[in-house]
Amino acid sequence: MWLKTMGKKIRRKRVIVPFDIVILLFVLICAIAAISVKDLLSAVIILGAYSFLMCLLWSGMGAVDVAFTEASVSAGIGTVLLIAAVSKTKRRSKD
Repeated sequence: MWLKTMGKKIRRKRVIVPFDIVILLFVLICAIAAISVKDLLSAVIILGAYSFLMCLLWSGMGAVDVAFTEASVSAGIGTVLLIAAVSKTKRRSKD
């Protein structure tokens, strides 16, 4: 595919479709697992994996700035803060 910008033709990179489908499948599995698991720590770790997979999708689409932000904020700092918050809570039941 060709894009025209300022009179110049730029060749657009083709998306690796099978890789994207596999990553999307893993994103869907992580999303379902995060809302169905009962342990909060497990849910936080699964959401961290979800954020990392979304980072891979963003970088595959060419949005490197969004991928970097997703990796640093959501998969990095957000996961660490949520793990710290969950570790400060106490369990009420043994379910």
